[in-house]
Amino acid sequence: MPPGRRAIAGVDDSKKLDAATRVVLAARIYEQALVVSLGAASAREIDRINIYHATVLAMRRALDRVPGRLGCAPHHVLIDGKPLRTLGTVHTAVVKGDGKCYAIACASIVAKVTRDRLMHALAARYDGYAWERNSGYGTAAHRAALDELGLTPHHRRSFCLDEQVALLLAPVPPNGLDVPSRFLHTE
Repeated sequence: MPPGRRAIAGVDDSKKLDAATRVVLAARIYEQALVVSLGAASAREIDRINIYHATVLAMRRALDRVPGRLGCAPHHVLIDGKPLRTLGTVHTAVVKGDGKCYAIACASIVAKVTRDRLMHALAARYDGYAWERNSGYGTAAHRAALDELGLTPHHRRSFCLDEQVALLLAPVPPNGLDVPSRFLHTE
C-alpha cells in the first residue's frame, strides 16, 4: 500500500468481515495498492511437501511476480505469522498480523476474496461439496459429502484424517504369516 496515503476505511482482519464487505474492500485495495501479487500452492503440492513448505512456495511465487509489476524486487516484506527461515526475502513476521497491521489486513482480504472466487468456480465443477458456502473448510456438510462422493483432485489428502488413520487391513490368519508367535495378537 502506498506510504503516506490514508488507510481504506473498514479494512480489518478478513475473518471479521462478511463476504460482501470483503469484495468491496478488495476492489478498493486493488485500486490503491502499488502492487498486488498472488501466489498459490496446489493441494497436491501441500500433500507432497507439507503445509509449511507449500506456504513458503506460494509466498515465493507471489514475490517472484513483484518485480515485473512494481519495477523492482521488494527489499523487505511483512508476513502474517511466524518467521519463515526459508523464504529467502528479508521479512518481518507479525503473529496475528491481519488484525494488527494494515498492509497484512489488506493482503488477508485480497487472499480471502481470491480463495472464495476459486471455491465458487470449483463448486460449479464439483457439485455436492457446498464449496460455495464452506470455502473448502471441514464443515459437517463437507465431511458428509466426502463420505458420499469421495475426494476430488482439489482435496488435500493429508488433511483428510479418516484416510490417514483408517488402515483397513484384511484379517490374516496367524498361520499365514512368517512371524514368531509372540508377536501375534490372538484375542
